[in-house]
Amino acid sequence: MSSASWIVAALLLILTTVQGNEDRPNILFLMADQMRADALGCSGNKLAQTPNLDRLAADGVRYTNAYSSTPICTPARAAILTGLSPWYHGMLGYGNVATKYEFEMPRALSDAGYYTCSIGKDHFGWNSTTNSGIEHGYHETDLYDGLPQELDDYDEWFAKTYPEVNPMATGLQYNDYRAAVYGLPESLHPTAWVGRGATSFIETYNNSQPFFLKASFHRPHSPYDPPKRWMEQFKPDDMPPPFISNAWDKEYALHYDTPPPSMWAGNISTESVRLSRQAYYASTGFVDEWIGEILQTLDRKGLRNNTFIFFTSDHGDMMGDHFLWRKGYPYFGSARVPMLLSWPPSMDSSVSVQRGTSLDVVTEMRDILPTFLDVAGINIPDTVNGSSLLQTLKKSPTLKWREYIDLEMSITYSLIIHWNALTDGKMKYVFRAFYPDEQLFDMTQDDKELVNVAGQSKYNSALLEWRARMVSQFENEGRGDGWVKDGVLQRRVGNTLYSPHYPGNKQMLPQDYPCN
Repeated sequence: MSSASWIVAALLLILTTVQGNEDRPNILFLMADQMRADALGCSGNKLAQTPNLDRLAADGVRYTNAYSSTPICTPARAAILTGLSPWYHGMLGYGNVATKYEFEMPRALSDAGYYTCSIGKDHFGWNSTTNSGIEHGYHETDLYDGLPQELDDYDEWFAKTYPEVNPMATGLQYNDYRAAVYGLPESLHPTAWVGRGATSFIETYNNSQPFFLKASFHRPHSPYDPPKRWMEQFKPDDMPPPFISNAWDKEYALHYDTPPPSMWAGNISTESVRLSRQAYYASTGFVDEWIGEILQTLDRKGLRNNTFIFFTSDHGDMMGDHFLWRKGYPYFGSARVPMLLSWPPSMDSSVSVQRGTSLDVVTEMRDILPTFLDVAGINIPDTVNGSSLLQTLKKSPTLKWREYIDLEMSITYSLIIHWNALTDGKMKYVFRAFYPDEQLFDMTQDDKELVNVAGQSKYNSALLEWRARMVSQFENEGRGDGWVKDGVLQRRVGNTLYSPHYPGNKQMLPQDYPCN
């Protein structure tokens, strides 16, 4: 072939590749941090003011049994990054996300021709005094992680723009159960900063390649510090009371190792609980408002009809349920998350469920990566533990989906917060490794998980079945005698923060490192 022919062929290949990229949908990945599954109007919560997320659910599907397997920030984000279960991405508790994994979502999308950008919270590690950030393959990052030990892009922007102002003017801490109105102009709030960054990215984007944009809000994670106008839209007396059984959970009423206001458990005043919940709902509404701005920007740019949109949270917030605060527990408020998916019209031919449908398949953070790969037309590696949610959008009688999902948490806050769990969305089995003891909740009868039925004779067969499933999981993963021996689950008092599959330095975080 002549040199001229080679040039023509190369140009045709480039044009074909660009055209192929343009045909693939953009992917908009929206996240909130610490948002409960029941904090949305579309979940049936009449107090919630989330019209934009509710419209997203009406234009797609809502997953009613979505979980975070290790419901605390960094391991949940490792699952999103890798598509792996806790044992295989290696984080069994609150540790450091590894600097690099064998296969990572943003790197795979970048390699496949997507322009990848992350704005807001990644929790991958970032400090401008020592490095330029750990990006895992993103072309562009603009980060706010909400960690006082680390400088990030928001911190630098704030310090440069308002050098004499304390960004934590409310006096609240990052794991505070207390609440207060944001003490600075609303435009300085991290929620507004992330929202502006995402809308600006979309507004100015003019590349020929499709984009992957992750817009990750830190709130409604504490500090519960919404703007005044949002705080005033809710009344403390309207707030629902916590779920309390005064049976299995009464031990947590006075059991906390960290003193207020960053306690993980304790019975605080009704007035304080109501105020915290008021600010939490207000913070959620503020996030929803900015999500609305992002979606409107997509519409103005004419991109909505070719953009796949996904919303979730990394974990929930106990908000005083069972006397527990923050996250890291196997119970509803902590482990269940909202999960919404909306596909563009360009994908209608491959979807058979109606928009506005709620699906009860059990899904988890590990399913996000394979879903995005599927949308982008990228082969999903056999090593990935999750599955593409696009499968669930097809009314196929041959659909094979998991029966249940595994959850776990190594020691956090206290030696007693150390557990493994399994659930199919109807029953939940919890093995509390420190004691050791078992909990079984029949969520078809008790969605608030008030009654531990593990000791009731009519649930004996169910208890045996779920226990056997956990034994089988540990044996199949090769966890060893420290986890199960001769078919018996073992008491564990030591902290196994990282599994043998973790691809990094297996160090504990400092004891005073905030559990964000």
